[in-house]
Amino acid sequence: MAHDVRNRADVSALAGLRRRAFLLGSISVVSAVASPAAASPNGLKLEMILRDPAAPVSGNPAGKLTMVAFLDYNCPWCKKTAVPMSNAVTADGDVRMVYKDWPIITPDSVEGARLALAAKYQDAYHIVHDALMAIKTPKVKADEMRDTVRATSIDFARLERDMKSKAAEIDDLLARNHEQAMSLQLTGTPAFIIGKFLVPGAVQSAEAFTDLFKRAREQA
Repeated sequence: MAHDVRNRADVSALAGLRRRAFLLGSISVVSAVASPAAASPNGLKLEMILRDPAAPVSGNPAGKLTMVAFLDYNCPWCKKTAVPMSNAVTADGDVRMVYKDWPIITPDSVEGARLALAAKYQDAYHIVHDALMAIKTPKVKADEMRDTVRATSIDFARLERDMKSKAAEIDDLLARNHEQAMSLQLTGTPAFIIGKFLVPGAVQSAEAFTDLFKRAREQA
């Protein structure tokens, strides 16, 4: 059964995150996930974090370097990161980008995650993801999110049907994303896994992402 994520408390520690990159395996918090064969402290494996079949993927699906992003549609730093991240992934051409919707900032964040993940069933996750990340309103309410998505090119009637018929699958994925974030001892969004690096906090330029890609490949 999926855990109920609708009433999860606001995570206000985001502002205190230091923008550092830790090499997986260099600190005890994440040393257990440095190898695909190793389990994290609560029994989760890195392979499931990297390759959950239900998680949306962009970039190069066959890319040799995988980047995982834990994001919330009410996270201002996630929104500042979104375009530079996308530009860097596109320019690189060999990065497999995995999205982890982790709606922890407000209850309305969960609605945003459900809208985006429901759009995946019509191959439109990225349309909704980009639209929600582009909203400038702080702590966006569910109604504004829905209106924003309705204004995109997706089939909104189908999305609403998929939100209902696929609700269990969507909530199961959100629960897994939360468990995975906890296994990495993340304290807020955004957070990234880039190769063997765990990067907590915002990366605000395409050049910074490109540098992290280079460092991750050097440590592969």
